[in-house]
Amino acid sequence: MTPSGDNGAVLHQWATELFPICRSITGNGLRESLRYIASLIPGFEIQEIASGSTVFDWVVPDEWNISDAYIEDSSGTRVIDFKNNSLHVVNYSTAVDTTLTRTELEQYLHTHPYSETAIPYVTSYYSPRWGFCLSQNQKKSLGDGPFHVVINSSHTKGSLSYGDVVIKGESEEEILFSTYLCHPSMANNELSGPVVSAALARSVLQMDSRHYTYRFVFIPETIGSIAYLSKHLQHLKRTVRAGWVLTCIGDERAYSFLPSRNGNTLADRVSKQMINESSDHFDFYSYLDRGSDERQYCSPRVDLPVASLMRSKYGTYPEYHSSLDDLNLVTPTGLDGGLKMMQSVIRILENEKRWNSTAVCEAQLGKRGLYPSLSTAESAKEVAGLVNVLAYCDGTWSDREIAELCLLSLSQVQEHIAVLSGAGLIHLGL
Repeated sequence: MTPSGDNGAVLHQWATELFPICRSITGNGLRESLRYIASLIPGFEIQEIASGSTVFDWVVPDEWNISDAYIEDSSGTRVIDFKNNSLHVVNYSTAVDTTLTRTELEQYLHTHPYSETAIPYVTSYYSPRWGFCLSQNQKKSLGDGPFHVVINSSHTKGSLSYGDVVIKGESEEEILFSTYLCHPSMANNELSGPVVSAALARSVLQMDSRHYTYRFVFIPETIGSIAYLSKHLQHLKRTVRAGWVLTCIGDERAYSFLPSRNGNTLADRVSKQMINESSDHFDFYSYLDRGSDERQYCSPRVDLPVASLMRSKYGTYPEYHSSLDDLNLVTPTGLDGGLKMMQSVIRILENEKRWNSTAVCEAQLGKRGLYPSLSTAESAKEVAGLVNVLAYCDGTWSDREIAELCLLSLSQVQEHIAVLSGAGLIHLGL
């Protein structure tokens, strides 16, 4: 790599090197991709969860691997070849070696509903079937057959792979960044999240000091987050103060924000502050528009404070889930913009202090000399600012946010915080 630092050109090179690997929710392609990420992040560890393991309401599926697949015409020419593009095979296809007429083959072919040139991305993880994906133009030119159809794949008792790294800070309070690494040969929907996450982890490692502990998770989408939560849920519920799912973060179109289910967590508020400070255009979505791993992190009885910051949101851009989502759509400039956005999030988290009350229920201010000993109609007004600031010291509101909520200046809030801290009534963090 000739570019210096983790700039957009370096990130694009990482994506270029990962792009040809045929990934899925399990298998050697996923492991190979995780090993590549491990080469970028010191301390990154790869873990395995055995096929058949129960993870909440789900079961880890058999491991899938594929070595070759093609449709061959009567002259022996491969008219569709998996080795040219891994999207050509329905992901998780069962093995097949047969000869079919054109009519018989039709039921196993999938094309993009709108584009004549795009190869669609199609999966069948939990129902055994096989199939091929091709452009409308390729389908038109197939001919009459017969066709020799081959998929050399296997479903075996193996495992699901994931990787993570925990970068310690002064506090045990954690900030979670989660991304998925399971789609074949797509750049924005797949590789932009992992390469930006890797660069972000490297930048956190280079920080001179950090208050928070940072957890970076690389998983297969949906089943991976469910499996990860099944292993770490109680720890995450105890320690995670904010989190983000990183996906679709590498093109040059508008930025996007999708809130947590709660809508007012620390992750939501920090995201909104970053957006307010930014000169870039943002599209805003509802939690009802969810579609990635925020579904798991924010689900009932998990309910972690996780939001999503993206560039073009998944499902909204025309190249989505097709071969058009390529390394031309994702650019060095787009990736660099996504990385800088998330670095701004970390800057806000680290620079804005959040305080928490040491008392359960309302603290008695009088015995600490902070409340007038004579109760009159005016006494409450004398300490209203102090009492209001204390009311918002629950570990989630920053000094700046408390000032806005209490209709005070930032300096007034900081004065009250100094008094409360000196009296032992509040401390940093949760």
